[in-house]
Amino acid sequence: MSGEGPGARHVAIIMDGNGRWAKRRHLPRAMGHRKGVEAVRELVRSLKETSIECLTLYAFSSENWKRPEEEVDDLMNLMRKFIKSDLPEFIANDVKLHILGDWQGLAADIVEMLEDALAQTSGGSRTLAVALNYGSHAEITRAAKLAAADGEITEQAIEHHLFSAELPPLDLLIRTSGEVRLSNFLLWQAAYAEMLFTDVLWPDFTPDHLKRALDDFETRERRFGGR
Repeated sequence: MSGEGPGARHVAIIMDGNGRWAKRRHLPRAMGHRKGVEAVRELVRSLKETSIECLTLYAFSSENWKRPEEEVDDLMNLMRKFIKSDLPEFIANDVKLHILGDWQGLAADIVEMLEDALAQTSGGSRTLAVALNYGSHAEITRAAKLAAADGEITEQAIEHHLFSAELPPLDLLIRTSGEVRLSNFLLWQAAYAEMLFTDVLWPDFTPDHLKRALDDFETRERRFGGR
């Protein structure tokens, strides 16, 4: 059956397992997060060899603020370094940045860096969508309020106001590290997406793992509620 279905255009990943990766190696959690950033970098570089038009990554949830302050600070500093170091590569590889979530609520310097990155990559042909300060319940609530303000709450109106409105429909959602839950991520968008849960910890997730996930997706028969 391999290759029977069309390739996935939009893939989302819950990048889980950085802390466990570090713990198994008796390293600080910060080292797991840094290794996780390297995994992101390699995956983005491999996009041009896949069917993917949009890759959406769950980078920082609105619940992550509950983590220890030191860990949150390290994640924010990693974000600063990643934007600064990888923006030229995004531009060179024709990658467009898109942000989901209340990212304007982040530190002022990060907001400024993201605004600059969004502007400089706006012409890219493939999209890297990053969920920052994101929670799906809050996203749907916000979209419903905006739809009501426009005059009518319908499915189409809500979808129009989701952070993902400009993106292709979600085809495949992957979660690493063996956890089997969505953790308040793309709940609306995932209604008919295919799911793939893997035991691989995020820092060990490679472009080859992604390729195998895409191959598996092509063997699936998608019914969208039909028979």
